[in-house]
Amino acid sequence: MNAKKRFDIFARLRDHNPEPTTELHWSTPFELLAAVLLSAQATDVGVNKATARLFPVANTPQAILDLGLDGLKEHIRTIGLYNTKAENLMKACRILVEQHAGEVPRTRQALEALPGVGRKTANVVLNTAFGEPTIAVDTHIFRVSNRTGIAKGKDVVEVEQKLLRHVPREFRQDAHHWLILHGRYTCLARKPRCGSCVIEDLCEFKDKIDL
Repeated sequence: MNAKKRFDIFARLRDHNPEPTTELHWSTPFELLAAVLLSAQATDVGVNKATARLFPVANTPQAILDLGLDGLKEHIRTIGLYNTKAENLMKACRILVEQHAGEVPRTRQALEALPGVGRKTANVVLNTAFGEPTIAVDTHIFRVSNRTGIAKGKDVVEVEQKLLRHVPREFRQDAHHWLILHGRYTCLARKPRCGSCVIEDLCEFKDKIDL
């Protein structure tokens, strides 16, 4: 795929959705960090239902610690893998309190040092909470990038590196959101809705489905 086609793709995605954002509900960097940590192998809708119960009670690292592990589990038990996620969130909160004065750090190294926080979660926080032009690659973005030809790669790190290299600078801040929403609602895994896709004529996928 050439540079002009990539530019046109992101220009159309921008025209279609000028202000994309995460579908997770959050109001502070810590709430976003907690929500993304809880969202692994879970839907944003399910996480939002759980955090709607949790955040009014505890939405800071210290408040989560005060809630206790069992108390935290009670609030998030509807989320898959909630036992492991609760333990990771508690450990992360302790580090935030003891090493970062209760604040979410703004560096990748410090974020990835938190239990349960990998590269994808760190990228989401850096991008969405702190305005860094990072691109978090999840299964949707990996699929869309490879299928369309925007950035082909064998793994998420390779796709991320190619996206950072090939996405025009003016689109880089919002690229993550455009691609994930496109993968979630249009470029579906089993039956992509090519017939209703705003970038169908620019996409290099050979087996398009007219849905």
